[in-house]
Amino acid sequence: MKVILATLNAKYIHTSLAIRLLKAYSGGEFDIDLAEYTIKDPVLNIVSDLYMKRPDVIGFSCYIWNIEETIKVIDMLKKVLPDTAIVLGGPEVSYDTAYWMERVKSIDYIVMGDGEETFHHLLQELSGERKFHYVFGAAYRKDGEVRVNPARPKSDLDTLPSPHRFPEDIPDLGKRIVYFETSRGCPFNCQFCLSSIEVGVRYYDIERVKSDILYLIEHGAKTIKFLDRTFNINRSYAMEMFEFLINNHGGCVFQFEITADIMRPEVLDYLAENAPPGIFRFEIGVQSTNDNTNELVKRRQNFTKLTRTVMKIKNSGKIDQHLDLIAGLPEEDYASFRKTFNDVFAMRPEELQLGFLKMLRGTGLRNDAAKYNYTYMDHAPYEILGNDIMPFSDIVRLKRLEDVLEKYWNDHRMDNTMEYLITREFESPFDFFQELGDFWEGQGWQRIGHQLEDLFTRLYEFLEWRGMKQPEIVLGLMKLDYFLGHKYKPRKIWWEDRIDKPRRTAYFKALTERPAEVSPEFAALDLGERELQKCAVLDELPFSLTDVLEGKTDFEERQEGTLLVVLYQQDDAGHQKPVYYTMPVTSALA
Repeated sequence: MKVILATLNAKYIHTSLAIRLLKAYSGGEFDIDLAEYTIKDPVLNIVSDLYMKRPDVIGFSCYIWNIEETIKVIDMLKKVLPDTAIVLGGPEVSYDTAYWMERVKSIDYIVMGDGEETFHHLLQELSGERKFHYVFGAAYRKDGEVRVNPARPKSDLDTLPSPHRFPEDIPDLGKRIVYFETSRGCPFNCQFCLSSIEVGVRYYDIERVKSDILYLIEHGAKTIKFLDRTFNINRSYAMEMFEFLINNHGGCVFQFEITADIMRPEVLDYLAENAPPGIFRFEIGVQSTNDNTNELVKRRQNFTKLTRTVMKIKNSGKIDQHLDLIAGLPEEDYASFRKTFNDVFAMRPEELQLGFLKMLRGTGLRNDAAKYNYTYMDHAPYEILGNDIMPFSDIVRLKRLEDVLEKYWNDHRMDNTMEYLITREFESPFDFFQELGDFWEGQGWQRIGHQLEDLFTRLYEFLEWRGMKQPEIVLGLMKLDYFLGHKYKPRKIWWEDRIDKPRRTAYFKALTERPAEVSPEFAALDLGERELQKCAVLDELPFSLTDVLEGKTDFEERQEGTLLVVLYQQDDAGHQKPVYYTMPVTSALA
């Protein structure tokens, strides 16, 4: 019996852990191949590829991001391979299972919950006596009716074979994200999350986990993302894993979902002292800082402790943090969400992800949707369209904010400018991003693409339209960020006030004759005038750049102008990265 395990990933760089778990469990008894596609692939291409494999059974792993595309694939597959058994599994079809069987007639079987043992048993029945009523955790059709069997007990994780040892995966380990789990389940009961349905946390044996990770690193893995819902819930397990990864990382990057307000001080101290910069990345779900909202969704959170943890990690400079918010939770109106956003933005996370509440099948909040007068999409991703205190008009405005937040904060195109604008020119970070998002929409820019230069010119057009307290400082910081946003010396600039040739020549001469007045580091480069002209850009800023970046500017007094010098050279490691230096204009022209 030929079996194909397939899925549609969100992106090419993603990999499916689920289908590898199933193959690892059943591959010894059945002929199983894996087939991964993306949700962007044309349906006909996917169907054609699967058709050529001529399988007897095809299993699809289903999630909110791929279910609708998967349905299109299986409906077409059933027409060209009518005798092939179609099996669905995964979190999207593990709840409201009868609904899926009724809605999509092309589905023959559904595997609910942990899939390894159930799918294996289903394959045995498909190749044997076909007594499907014995397959706990499965749904099937009989005599034109849908039958949903009782659930199967949860798996003992240490009985599951490793999904990380397939030789065919080795060539792609360095090109794609490897997904990894050390546990299943979640100790919390957040009513908007599927993880709240499973009570308790089950762990893999830690020595087995270490062995698999070493195997992946030794065979070229570059990014490993842990799927554990709360990686640090077991302090000793997490601590041992952090120590192991620090000692054996081999240049690999590890991403975790952590709960920040339960992170112990000794763990934070250990990471601050021992973690190499850049190998860890933490994802922290804050969701809301509204205590009433958190209570309604049964989410326990101490925001004071969370803030302390995030700031300590940030101040260590070792670990990037990605913080998540959810708009549209119960009793969180537009004004309350504005406060949540500003509360979290005050910590200046490297990334702030603004998501919108999704009414996932099986969650408590979906069951209580009528209580809060929620309206939401009928099909995945089930995103809300409004509730009794956050109408659709507010959702639309927050979508605009989300768009520019990604472009201007999370992409880190102009960090210096952003910091100045949200602290000096606007009442709050939320107001800046919301006003910019509204203007962006009003200009129709959401319908056209953009390059780096466009981000600067469009922001400046918005700021000129709105008005600025200190336009010369804003423009100067935008110049700095524009120069720093290029790996190589830019061929063009987007502003008008260029330095004329005689003045530029005078500056280059001063820089080569008196480099120590710039800095000892600049002098150590020992650059000649011709070399400097080749690898440097210059600009005059009518203020003290150092004072502005340090927040010391006294705007009532005339600031001494700054000569900005940006060099584009390779560093000692061979990386091309711009570095800037400054010199007082009066000194440069002396």
